[in-house]
Order: sequence, then structure tokens, then C-alpha cells
Amino acid sequence: MPGCWILGGNDLMRTTMLGGLLACFIGAAPLQAAPYPDRPITIVVPFGKGTTADLVATVVAEAMAKDIGQKVVVELKPGAGGGLAMEQVEKAAPDGYTLAMITQGTHVFNLSLYKTLRYDPQKIIPITPIAAVSNVMTVHPTNPANTPLEVAAAARAAPGQLTYASGGIGTSHHLGGVLFASIAGVDIKHVPHLVSVEGVKKIVSGEITMGFFNLPTVIEEIKAGKLKPLGVTGLTRSMYLPDVPTLDASGLKGYDLVTWFGYGAPAGTPPEIVQRLRDAFAKAAADPTVKAKLKEAGLDPIDQMQPAEFARLIASDLAKWTPIIKTSGAGAE
Repeated sequence: MPGCWILGGNDLMRTTMLGGLLACFIGAAPLQAAPYPDRPITIVVPFGKGTTADLVATVVAEAMAKDIGQKVVVELKPGAGGGLAMEQVEKAAPDGYTLAMITQGTHVFNLSLYKTLRYDPQKIIPITPIAAVSNVMTVHPTNPANTPLEVAAAARAAPGQLTYASGGIGTSHHLGGVLFASIAGVDIKHVPHLVSVEGVKKIVSGEITMGFFNLPTVIEEIKAGKLKPLGVTGLTRSMYLPDVPTLDASGLKGYDLVTWFGYGAPAGTPPEIVQRLRDAFAKAAADPTVKAKLKEAGLDPIDQMQPAEFARLIASDLAKWTPIIKTSGAGAE
């Protein structure tokens, strides 16, 4: 070490070496930890390939990697209503290198749907939301119904016969159908799939009656005339489907479902790392390329909240959706 001298003759070699080394360690500056991040970061996504979550995670990861100077890996892990992905992140080291994409499904809906969760949402702390999107109620083009109320009338005439697809229990597509059934007062059958694109294919083929999928998941099928849109799930029309009314304005008063996508980290992650990640995500979301790609896909920008603000958003959604789900009787094992 610079500035340290170890002196000694033959008889005093061991003594002087020990003393010299001890002096060096005592006088040396403490070792500094490598600046975060110093290796790749993995983001575990609870949905499959071709989903809106996959698109958002991939686009944001590319921009984020440029900012932090490390590779950002997107790992798709669908299954168990998002439980497989959340379980993996919950058990990961709280060092900022394994993160989760979190949604209403993982941190809101599942808490009321499942009697027993395989993960604890409180152990995956919120960082920031990244984007929001309305879902769209769609049917096959040959379906005679042209409005949500006409679908409701058909469901009322054939209880339990009309079906709706989703990308799994606890997804916004699932809860879109639950909310429709609750407000319309009808009985429709839920048909979950491992990934949403498989459910969309079943509507396109005519095997399943309807769906309430994220706009980016069905926008191409709508443009191609393979699906007929009947209503968007938010309280305002989508700029991407300006001619399609909201379900609320179509006679299903109070229908309001806007999906957000955000990020979380294992509980115990140091606050300074959480803040570093929040700032990196916010910077990526503001990148012109990211904004253009998300807009092209039909996603809406969302204010980049601080972790505490995001936690309040989740709490607000819990207060809203818990009674809706419990009243509907929807559940999962």
C-alpha cells in the first residue's frame, strides 16, 4: 500500500512484517462499495410474450440501460395470476438487481380474489408507475351486438352461456368482465388463459364471445377488422379509438377501469437505491423514443410519481376494488 513501509532484518522479520501490515490496515482508508448499479438488472414481468406488459417493460428497459450503463434484462414469468413472478422477486436479495413489474392485478385485485396468495404484496415495495391504458370491450365482427347494452341483453337471455377471455385470473381483463357483469347484472363465464394473446385469438376465431383486453393487445386486430370494439373502459374516450364510446357513457354507469403498469423492488431495498431506480425509470419514460413507441402502441403517459405517491395510488385502488370484487363473488384458488 502506498505510504506503508515494512522493515526488518533476519531476526525481526515476522515481528516487523506484522507490525507494518497492522499499521497499513489501521491507516488505510475504508474500502468503498462499488457504485450502484455495477452489474445487470433483471425486471421480472408477470405476463407473457406479446402482452402490453411485455411491450412496456422491453421499451423502457432499452432506454434505462443507456442511462445507467448496465444491461436491463426483461424476464417474462406468467402464471398463477402474477404469483410466480412476484414470488421470485419477493425472495430475491434486496439489492436493486431484481425488480418486478407490478400492476393492479398483483397489488390490488389478487388480494381479494385469492384466499391464499403465494406472495406478500407488502414485501414488494412500489417504485413508480410508468404508463396507463384503457381496456377495450371487443366481440367478433359477426356478433349482432353493436353496443355493450346489447351484449348485456344477450347475456340476460342466456345466463352463463356468453363467455369472456382473459390473460389469467387477477388481470385487468378478468376484472373488466367482473365489472361488466356486476353493473349489467348478468351472468357471463370467465375463460382464463396463460397469456392474453391466446385469449384474443379465441375471440377472433369465434370460440369466445368477448374480451376486455388492454388496447395495445387488440389494436391491430381492431384495425384489421378482426375484432369489433364496443366500448373503452376508462371514463374518457381513447385518442386511439376516438369513435368508440366509453362503457360508462354507453349505459353502464360507473364503469371505470384504467390499467397502470409500474415497478417494485423487494422490501428492504435501501432507500437510496429505490430513489436511484425511480429517477432512472422517470428518465426512461421521458425519453422521446420511449414516448413515441408507447403512444404508437396505444398507451397513455402517466405522471412519474415518487414511491410514496405510488403507494397512495395503490391504497386508493384497493379501497375502490375490494368491495367490487367481494360483492361480485369472483375468486380464485
